Amino acid sequence: MDEGFFERAYNVVRQIPRGRVATYGQIATMMGEPRKARYVGFAMHASPGVAGGVPCHRVVFADGSLAPGFAFGGPGAQRAMLEDEGVAFTPSGRVDMRRCRWEAL
Repeated sequence: MDEGFFERAYNVVRQIPRGRVATYGQIATMMGEPRKARYVGFAMHASPGVAGGVPCHRVVFADGSLAPGFAFGGPGAQRAMLEDEGVAFTPSGRVDMRRCRWEAL
C-alpha cells in the first residue's frame, strides 16, 4: 500500500473528536475507498500514534470490538485510552457504538 493512502487515512482519523470512535470501514468510505477497510487497519498499525498526531486508538471494528493487536500496548491500552476520553463500553467489553460512534458521514 502506498504512503499516500496511509497519509489520507491519517488525515481522516485526525478529525475524529475526543470521546468518539470511527470504524475501519467508515474511514475507508470517507476516503472514497469503501472496500479498503483492511488497509485502513494496516495504516493504523503503522501510524506514529497519538504522539505523531494520529489518534488511531479511536478506530475500532464495526461491532465496537477493539483491535487484538493494537500497536501501542494491546487492546487493554486502547480501552484505557478510550475510557480516559469518556468513551462508553457495553457489558460485553465493546464500545457502545450507539453512544460513541462519530457521525461524520
